[in-house]
Amino acid sequence: MQIILSIVSVLWIIYLFFRVKQSIHMLQLNSYFNKRLTRWISGHWLKAFPINEWIALILAILYYFNQSWTIFLIIILGLLVPKQKQQKKKLVVTTRVKRLIITISVIYLLLIATSLHFIWNDYPLSYAVFIVVLGSLLTYGIVLLANTINRPIENAIKESYYKDAKNKIKSAKQTTTIGITGSFGKTSTKFILDTILSNHFNTLKTPNSFNTKIGVTITIRNSLKAYHDVFIAEMGAKEPGNIQEICELVGHKYAILTAIGEQHLETFKTLENIKKTKYEIVETLPEDGIAFLNRDDENIMSYTPKNQCRKVYFAIDDTEADYLASDIRIHNKGMTFRVTNKEQTLDAEFETKIVGKHNVYNILAAISVAWEMGVPLNKVQLGVKKIQAVQHRMEIKKGFGNLTVIDDSFNSNPTGSKMALEVLSSMDGFKVLVTPGMVELGEKEYQYNKAFGEYAADACDYVILVGEKQTKPIQDGLREKNYPEQQLFIAKDLNHAISQIQALNRQDAIILLENDLPDNYNE
Repeated sequence: MQIILSIVSVLWIIYLFFRVKQSIHMLQLNSYFNKRLTRWISGHWLKAFPINEWIALILAILYYFNQSWTIFLIIILGLLVPKQKQQKKKLVVTTRVKRLIITISVIYLLLIATSLHFIWNDYPLSYAVFIVVLGSLLTYGIVLLANTINRPIENAIKESYYKDAKNKIKSAKQTTTIGITGSFGKTSTKFILDTILSNHFNTLKTPNSFNTKIGVTITIRNSLKAYHDVFIAEMGAKEPGNIQEICELVGHKYAILTAIGEQHLETFKTLENIKKTKYEIVETLPEDGIAFLNRDDENIMSYTPKNQCRKVYFAIDDTEADYLASDIRIHNKGMTFRVTNKEQTLDAEFETKIVGKHNVYNILAAISVAWEMGVPLNKVQLGVKKIQAVQHRMEIKKGFGNLTVIDDSFNSNPTGSKMALEVLSSMDGFKVLVTPGMVELGEKEYQYNKAFGEYAADACDYVILVGEKQTKPIQDGLREKNYPEQQLFIAKDLNHAISQIQALNRQDAIILLENDLPDNYNE
């Protein structure tokens, strides 16, 4: 009996290891917010509560009435290691995750102690079996509970980091901070601006997509040095007040607002809330600060900020802008375009390796800032020429057997996806779109994805959709435009989509990878 119980315990611990790891991973993908994880659970019941665990629970109930070793062994076999799908973004074992694991372990130790209490005090074995099964079935609930228990500790740690970073950047009086935000384009603009300014200044930028309050805090604490002349802080937001918190930390003098669109509507609810939140980067500028705004963006122009600081506008279409890009030409080595300003101090041609109208906006914003900061023309031009495509953001490369790939898989939004299709349609070759569609668009998600399908019908020779259910709106949009069924393929997952690309056997194919949803959006 003791040997069997020992084997059972080992099997249960192995099973729990994988289930807890999976649960923590989903919590991390949902930014450690219980509400977001709960929302994910509500849409993915069978992933949060697998069928094998429900079967085990039913068998455990049967075992209560019939103490059969056959049923008992079936229960244990039902709680073997769950299937592990290949993960796009693996769990990052941070110090926060380690603290979470400790709390989860304590909860499970209490469950084990309860189970052992029943066994040692001659209670029916079925009591212990219930503990085992429920401890497995409620893994996500236990992770949520542990995250709630740890919240005061995590908040205290964050606050101490935040104060330390604030003191550090306040003491760095020689450092000028530039804040960048927008519904899209902010990460690309950050990298572009850093490439240009680093020809003239010692610069520091927030890495990758470190655009939250804690991400900016970590960058300041770990990387800001006395020799840095410029700190470029990308600022993201998923709810009102997020931008203001970062602005209060960094004390920026310059602000770039790239564009405003309907993203993260699940948390923002309305476009007006998005506008107000993005404009927090302008409202928090000092009197001598300068805001750089996209004059072609109707959502930016429809909002009137209260801050009377100087506003500098950049544009491609609106000739009233302070900085204007014109004569845009796309060629096989990238793009060239001309930039002029109202003060007539700048009139020059620029050459870059990256393509797309949206990238002209990003570069133009960076040129405007660099020129206002006194960077010489030759250094600005050199910086523009050195710009590399940001990974997974309209990055043109070779792949899938030396085919041309436009990798725009980092994320997607209504405006950006349309621009990506415009770039695809302008290229010579067999145009293939691979996409799972767009998410976090609230009540308008269907509308925007259907419109995306309609745009794709005009731009693509072949469409591969990833996920049958979540791409239904795109399918409807394609059918609305009478897109040929034989030119549409619906893949189960990304690997299935890749196999279809190879099956096409078209050496002239140009593949647009538009969005790549994280694991928590898998069907």
